[in-house]
Amino acid sequence: MTKPVTEQLHQQAKGLDTRPLIEVAELLANSQAEAARSPLESLGPICNGARAMAKTIRSGGILRYLAAGSSGLMAASDALELGGTFSIPSKQIRIHMAGGLPTSPEMPGDVEDAADSLSQELKNLSNADTVIMVSASGTTPYTIEAAKIARTAGATIIGIANNPDTPLLRMADHAILLSTPPELISGSTRMGAGTAQKIALNMLSTLMAVELGHIQDGMMINLRADNDKLRDRANGIVCQLTGVTPDSANSALMAADGNLKNAILLAAGADSVKITQKLLDESGGHLRPAFERLTKANETTNLGVNK
Repeated sequence: MTKPVTEQLHQQAKGLDTRPLIEVAELLANSQAEAARSPLESLGPICNGARAMAKTIRSGGILRYLAAGSSGLMAASDALELGGTFSIPSKQIRIHMAGGLPTSPEMPGDVEDAADSLSQELKNLSNADTVIMVSASGTTPYTIEAAKIARTAGATIIGIANNPDTPLLRMADHAILLSTPPELISGSTRMGAGTAQKIALNMLSTLMAVELGHIQDGMMINLRADNDKLRDRANGIVCQLTGVTPDSANSALMAADGNLKNAILLAAGADSVKITQKLLDESGGHLRPAFERLTKANETTNLGVNK
C-alpha cells in the first residue's frame, strides 16, 4: 500500500545526517521553496473560499478556524491577525484547536484523535458560518468529525490538505489541495506542508479583505490602529491617498475616531463622518468608489452629496 505523500521519504533524505550542515541547509531551503509554490495549483478554490469568507463577514456570520497540531498553529496565526490587520470584529472569529491553544512549549500529541469535545465546541455553528479546516494528512480525526458536524449544520467548509483525494477534501465545499512534496524529515509536516498552509491561509484572508474593500493600492485601509506603529501607518495611508499633511491626516483620524476609511474621506473634503459613512454604506464599504464620488461632487460643487 502506497504511503500518503506527507509520510513518504524525500528522495534526497538518504544519508542526510552524514552531509555537511551547509548542504542540509540548502536542501531544507529548496524543499520549502518547492512547497511554497503548491498554492498556485489551487487558485480557483482559494478565490472561491475567500468569497465565501467575505459573504460570512457581510452577513454577520462567524469565521471558524479549525485544526490540530502544527496545522492548528498555522490556522490560529491567521485568525489572530484578522482583527488588527483588517478590523474583523472579534465576535466574528473563532479558533478551534484540538486540545486548545497551547499555553506552554509542549504540544500534546494525542488530541488529534480526541473529537469528543467537538459537539460542545460547535454547538452554535450555523449555516451563516464558514469553517476553515486544515489537515496536512486530510484524515485527522478531530478535523474530519468537525467536517461532519459542519455539513449537518449547513455551514460552508473550506478544506485545506496536502494529500489528494482525502476525506477532508471530499467533504469540503471549497477543497484546497496543496500538493507539497515529501518532507525532507519524513512526516514533519510543520515544514513544507506547514509553509504551504500558511501561504494558502494568508491568501484566503487577504483575498477576503479585497472582497470586503479593506485593501486599496496595496494598503490596509481598514486596519485597527491600536499601537504607535499602526497609528503612524494609518497616518501615512491618509497622506498617501489624499495628499494632505501628516497634521491634517492626524486631525482627520481623530475626527473619525480612528476609522481609517472615514478619515480618508474627511481628508479628501467630506464635511462630516455622517457623510463619509453614507458614502461608504452606498458603496458596500469600498473606499475607491466612495472617494471617486466625493471627488466628482467636489469638482462639480454638487452639494447633494454633502447635505
